[in-house]
Amino acid sequence: MTDVTSEFEAFLDDFLPADYAENYRRYRRDVKLRTEYQAAAFDAGWLIPEWDRGEGGRGLSVPDALAVKLAGARRRVPRLMNIQGAGVAAPAVRSFGTAAQRERLLRPAARGDEWWALGMSEPGAGSDLAALRTTATLADGVFTVNGQKVWTTQADEARWCALYVRTDPEARPHRGISCLILDLRSPGVEVRPIRTAGPAVESFCEVFLDDVKVPEEALLGPLHGGWGVAMSSLEHERDMIWINTWLETTRALEPTLTAPELSEHQLVRLGRSLADAEGVRLTGLRTAAQRWAGLPSPASSILKLLGSESVQRAALLSLETAGARAFDDPALFDERLESLAATIYGGTSEIQRNIIAERTLGLPKGTS
Repeated sequence: MTDVTSEFEAFLDDFLPADYAENYRRYRRDVKLRTEYQAAAFDAGWLIPEWDRGEGGRGLSVPDALAVKLAGARRRVPRLMNIQGAGVAAPAVRSFGTAAQRERLLRPAARGDEWWALGMSEPGAGSDLAALRTTATLADGVFTVNGQKVWTTQADEARWCALYVRTDPEARPHRGISCLILDLRSPGVEVRPIRTAGPAVESFCEVFLDDVKVPEEALLGPLHGGWGVAMSSLEHERDMIWINTWLETTRALEPTLTAPELSEHQLVRLGRSLADAEGVRLTGLRTAAQRWAGLPSPASSILKLLGSESVQRAALLSLETAGARAFDDPALFDERLESLAATIYGGTSEIQRNIIAERTLGLPKGTS
């Protein structure tokens, strides 16, 4: 263990309840603990350790920052209340925001004081950002926005939305997009929560935009340059996603590992799932090392695809091997339902397969 991870472990020892490891599943939904953890981690510089002090970090190198994140995953640190705020919106504001935007928005987004939603997915487009149809017309210093977003996580609780809109309908699909900082309290914004089949860690919503007025100074990044804003900010989400899928896969397998009896077929599936988890971890480390060395890391979409599907297989296996015992542990059903979202958030498996085909394998783009 390095000095920096030892220091982080000491921070966790001081912050987390003494029985946290033994009662992790109960604490996993503890709103107060999760809220206080994000603020404390920000204040101590452990939230985004590669960033500068005062921004939620300690100015660590990429390897040291990754070591801290992996140590946190092993300790199962509390899940952030508004992951997309710290993981996607804050990096976008930090990289593309004006001085005024950074001063007003960066700290509250990272620390969790103000929540963010990501206005990307749309009906008919899914997570294919280039196919979005929500429009924003600029006139006299004001954008007028019309359209609809769907599967917008926590839009019912968020103050801000990184809203991706089409500002140049004549440009090629990915070149006519801009990113606006939308105050979700604005007139013309309607947020409707989407009912889920079971308890969810985060809410999902539809967002309807009817002649919503957004001032020009709320443009994040260059006009028509939203594609670059999205790709850059989502880069920061890559390690978060694979570390989370590795953690969730190993956690989902715990009931199976302690099951009193497994069939030969179930043992084979357990072995494959354990191998999946280790493959995700090792591939994630390799892609991080490639980025640190300035090399392309084409495996990121492969990681997202295989990692999210490994979570689903592990959760299903644990539910099946529990048998009648599952009736005494409803959390197994909840975790299976929750795992179904893994192939949707952060880019659906269909989108990941297209990216792998085109950018990694060099296959021609489909015309259908």
